Amino acid sequence: MNPGTRDEAGQAGESLVSTSNVDHVSGAQPLADPHHTGIADGISPLGLALVTGGASGMGRSTVEQLARDGFQVILVDRNGPLAEQEAASLRAQGLNVDARAIDLTDEAAVRALVRELPPLRALVNNAGLFDERKFLDVTNEDFRRIYEINLVAVATLTQEAARKMEDGARIVNIASRAYLGAKNHPHYVASKAAVVGYTRASAMELAPRGILVNAIAPGLIDTPILQALTPERLAAQLALQPTGKAGRPEDIARAVSFLVSPNMGFITGQVLFVDGGKSLGGSGS
Repeated sequence: MNPGTRDEAGQAGESLVSTSNVDHVSGAQPLADPHHTGIADGISPLGLALVTGGASGMGRSTVEQLARDGFQVILVDRNGPLAEQEAASLRAQGLNVDARAIDLTDEAAVRALVRELPPLRALVNNAGLFDERKFLDVTNEDFRRIYEINLVAVATLTQEAARKMEDGARIVNIASRAYLGAKNHPHYVASKAAVVGYTRASAMELAPRGILVNAIAPGLIDTPILQALTPERLAAQLALQPTGKAGRPEDIARAVSFLVSPNMGFITGQVLFVDGGKSLGGSGS
């Protein structure tokens, strides 16, 4: 697996989850901070939000944004030490953030996590896997692995959270502009197209309860993955952007903030492209 490169249709900066090189965490583990008592500290005025893949990249920015908006945020990530480090850093700024380490492909652990928490007011399914492979090299196992993380894990957490959610809650799934089509990762493209389909189906199912479900499709985002490109490849990527630049993780976080806001009450089943106009089909040249 080579999760470190993407072409212009990829979503540089999506939180990566690997099933091949990770020491999985069995069960949701609250991460110890002797000066922090977690959920018992009390729920913030806007309620409780949970962000997966929240320790880095777009997820980390989303955790901070929602905490500044007034949510109490549960930062969920497979990297336990990093999750607690980031949560502690945000708490030091006066923000209400707690961390949990979890393998999102462990259904029992996901269900246990949701049972442990009060009802969520907002769920952000951000964690995902990117894998670049040539069309003729992709195997059935590649498809199964990426679907297990990018779709099945999303569906498991969404379903469990929805059982307890109060009416009027919000769900945001991070898809990718690549769902429109891209070279060199057909299994990834298909998985993100499935996320869009699942978003629309969930929106219809949950609409009677006033639970709004939307997706965000990021384009080229400035994260360590993008920064690791050679200057030549980075220039080539940016030349394909109508705006001539990459987006920032904060751009995704602010889009999430809008979609989970209690002031937004009439949008559901939609895909919001945050891609600097790349989905228009033009380029910066």
